[in-house]
Amino acid sequence: MINSIWPETSHAPEFEALKGDAKTDVLIIGGGIAGILCAYMLRQAGVGYMLVESDRICNGITRNTTAKITAQHGLIYDKLIREFGVEAARMYLEANLKAVEKYSELCREIDCDFEKKDSFVYSVDKPQKIENELKALEKIGFAAEFSRDLPLPVSTVGAVKFRDQAQFNPLKFLYAVAGNLNIYENTKVLAFEQNKAITNGGKISAEKIIVATHFPFLNKHGAYFFKLYQSRSYVIALKSAQNVDGIYVDESGKGLSFRNYKDLLLLGGSGNRTGKKSAGWQELHEFARENYPDSKEVRRWATQDCMSLDAVPYIGQYSQKTPNLYVATGFNKWGMSCAMVSASILSDMILGKENEYAKVFSPSRTVLRPQLAVNAAEAIVNLITPTVPRCPHMGCALKYNKAEHSWDCPCHGSRFAGDGKLLDNPATADKKGLKNK
Repeated sequence: MINSIWPETSHAPEFEALKGDAKTDVLIIGGGIAGILCAYMLRQAGVGYMLVESDRICNGITRNTTAKITAQHGLIYDKLIREFGVEAARMYLEANLKAVEKYSELCREIDCDFEKKDSFVYSVDKPQKIENELKALEKIGFAAEFSRDLPLPVSTVGAVKFRDQAQFNPLKFLYAVAGNLNIYENTKVLAFEQNKAITNGGKISAEKIIVATHFPFLNKHGAYFFKLYQSRSYVIALKSAQNVDGIYVDESGKGLSFRNYKDLLLLGGSGNRTGKKSAGWQELHEFARENYPDSKEVRRWATQDCMSLDAVPYIGQYSQKTPNLYVATGFNKWGMSCAMVSASILSDMILGKENEYAKVFSPSRTVLRPQLAVNAAEAIVNLITPTVPRCPHMGCALKYNKAEHSWDCPCHGSRFAGDGKLLDNPATADKKGLKNK
């Protein structure tokens, strides 16, 4: 069955659709984890807000996460020091460690299967990368550890270990948090008009607006169609496999990830840029057959992540020309901690409070990174490709995804079902005339 394990283990609250015009201090667009946490923090601060979601809350990317709560985002800290300096790398780490602690605090009162677990990033053939990361973390002042022997059916040259990270059931957590929030479901934002959002249920006047729609859909500002691309990855849930007692991910981005949920092993991997050819779940099936021959696959699903130019999310003012418009995007596969960081930074900005970490995540920082050229090349190639169908977002040629029977955009990651129904943004409407191959 192509569905994650989280919906069947959680009971979703229901919210009415907006009916008529409304007014609020802050409008939050998007009912995934980032939007819900922003709403929660604004409510705690006594700020008037509304959250609108075009479908049901947590019904998009959030429901497909593997829900690793960690400040260890691959081997990122050596890269951050080289590109931004020691102090910026330290602040990135500190912001995400505080996010992990905030989850620990909130989950004391919420039954969401929260567990403290050690986190590991391993390498199968790059010992120097492991050593460089450990040296980088030492410069920052964080006591990471080297681990040689991992309880995985993968040959490694070692791993970087962070103690006391965490995992949980994301929907149990978010449905509990969302229960008392001011949320409108099935309320789709169709257009902006000065300080108003036009929805299918009425106009919403707001002094400030937060766009938390995974991929920002407003192309006029911020150039997110150049600054972001999307990546798909795949997961299978195995019964009778293995208790790995921790959170594990390959440093290369092409390898496997492991974590348990109750009696299941969640095995992930097979990442690729959306719209590119992929083996889908096949690689995971083959690995499971070889290494867990007595296991049974009970679920499989895929997820999609926004990837920034420099591995740091874009959190803050949507663009330099939009002082009352904010964004949270580009979480680079680490949505749990980055969503909490987003909520902290954006709520402070709206309250007029200085947040010491805001500069690190500023969406207006330099775009002069190698990934920019890659994104531009993909866009140009797929814009001039003389084939149909084409994506309604910006006109790129759609590619058929055999593994998932969908039409995917390699430029910006919009996806459509075989019948044309929109699956993933930044496109905002269905695509007519599609059919499965």
